[in-house]
Amino acid sequence: MDMGLSDKVILITGAASGIGLAIAHQAAAEGAKTLILTDRDAPGLAAVAEDLGEICTTITADLTDPEAPETLVNAAKSRFGRLDALVNAAGLTTRASMLSGTAAIWDSLFAVNAKAAYFLMQQAILDMTARHAPGSIVNILSMNAHVGNPQLAIYSATKGAMVTLTRNAAHAHMADRIRINGINLGWVATASEHRMQAETLGRGPGWLAEDSATMPLGRLVTAEETARLAVFLLGCASIPMSGSIVDFEQKVAGAL
Repeated sequence: MDMGLSDKVILITGAASGIGLAIAHQAAAEGAKTLILTDRDAPGLAAVAEDLGEICTTITADLTDPEAPETLVNAAKSRFGRLDALVNAAGLTTRASMLSGTAAIWDSLFAVNAKAAYFLMQQAILDMTARHAPGSIVNILSMNAHVGNPQLAIYSATKGAMVTLTRNAAHAHMADRIRINGINLGWVATASEHRMQAETLGRGPGWLAEDSATMPLGRLVTAEETARLAVFLLGCASIPMSGSIVDFEQKVAGAL
C-alpha cells in the first residue's frame, strides 16, 4: 500500500528515541521526502541522522521553550519552503496523583504534552492554510485520556486535553483539507518506559516479563506497531479520516 509520503516534508517531535524514533524510521521506509526530526537529546538526534541519512534534518529543541513551536515550523519553511505533515510524539510521563501532584509537575507536563503540541499544530496549520495546501497531523495520545492510572492524574489530564484539541482542530480545518488524527497509545516497552519501571519505580529488570504475562498477546505493544499506524494516519492512504482517535491497546476502553 502506497502511503503517499514520497513528496512530503514531515516534522516529528521526540524523534531521538521511543515512539518518535520508530515513526521516523517507518516514514523513511515509506519513502518520505524529508524528515525534520526534533528532540532535546542532541546526541540521540545525531545518531538518528547518521542512521537515516540525507533525508533527515535534525533540530535540537526543548519544547518547554514557548518559542520552540514557531522556531521549528519556521525552520521547515525556510529550508524546504513548506511543512506538509506533523507528528506530535514528544511527551513527559512524570508520575503525579491527585494527592502528590505539584504546581511544578502540572506546569512541566502541560508545557510539553499540551501547550507545545497545540502551538505546533497552530503553526503547521497556519503554513498549510496560507498555501491553500492539504496537510496531515498525527498526535500521539494515551489510553490514560479515558480515565488514567491513579499515579498519572496530571499526565492523563494533558492527554485528555489533546484528545479534545485533536478533534477540535480536525473539525475546524476539515474544509481546508487538513486532517488531524490521534492515537490513544497503550503500554509500550520503550527504553524510557524500561528506565521508569526498572529504575525510577524500582521494579528491576524483571518488570517486563512480569507484566507481559498479564497481556492477551503475552507482550506489550511495540513502538514499531505504533509507527505503522501513525504513518498510515499521516499519509494519503488514510483519507478521508480526520478527527479520529484510535485506541491502540490490548483492551477495550469501558469494558468490564
